[in-house]
Amino acid sequence: MTWEETILEVRANPAYKDLVIDAYLGDNLADNVNRFRVSQEFKTTLNELSNQKTKVKNANLLDIGAGNGISTIAFALEGFQVTALEPDPSNTIGAGAIRKAATQFEVQDKVEVVEAWGEKLPFDDETFDIVFGRQVMHHAHQLEQFVAEAARVLKKGGLLMTVRDHVVSDEKDKEAFLKRHPLHKFYGGENAFTIEEYTGAIKKANLEILKSIGPSDSPINYDPWTKGKMKETIANKVGRIFSNNITTELAWKLQMSRLNKLPGRLYSFIATKSK
Repeated sequence: MTWEETILEVRANPAYKDLVIDAYLGDNLADNVNRFRVSQEFKTTLNELSNQKTKVKNANLLDIGAGNGISTIAFALEGFQVTALEPDPSNTIGAGAIRKAATQFEVQDKVEVVEAWGEKLPFDDETFDIVFGRQVMHHAHQLEQFVAEAARVLKKGGLLMTVRDHVVSDEKDKEAFLKRHPLHKFYGGENAFTIEEYTGAIKKANLEILKSIGPSDSPINYDPWTKGKMKETIANKVGRIFSNNITTELAWKLQMSRLNKLPGRLYSFIATKSK
């Protein structure tokens, strides 16, 4: 199956309803964007960018592996000038969907869509203030080349921010993650690297890592989980009577502890290019 065929398959299957909603993969592009814009993940992402000493207001931002465009459009609505890099041309989940969403939100002047791969970026050196990737770096066919290209097109003093990338401890961990992943069985496109492989590639590209954000450190990684949702999930699994004996705080701590050990746990990184 292609990625587009996979998305159409899961949209039509009620068993994947929550996944489609939580991953912003629904057929209503405007709804996907609107929900993502107010998510704790995106709000915290904006805060993290603002906290770094680089140009953020009206920044020229490259969104690598932009998918259906939720982050591209969200950044554009915040005033960024966004170039969306997406190799998939599809109107369902790729470049076509981004162009459609840009028209819907009337940000065509803020968004350029380029159909290309992250390992060979069709841009001049030092073009962008920020290079951003949401759930994309772990899909790299050549991780070091992917990061090197991101560093090449980044301006001196600019930021590389990659979020929600899958981390594993070893090959056995990766096998467990791929077996557990709900969509990998359809299209076979998931992947993960060790923390050392990610940080090694970033450092090899002569970027300085400013922040490494662990699975339970920030809603950038654990959103859409909330304390209330965690309590509700436990109640549905073990029954209301038993769950009443579990405080919301305890439920949250248990879930966060699990996230930190889970094969395919999510990490985010912020790095800068020396001036």
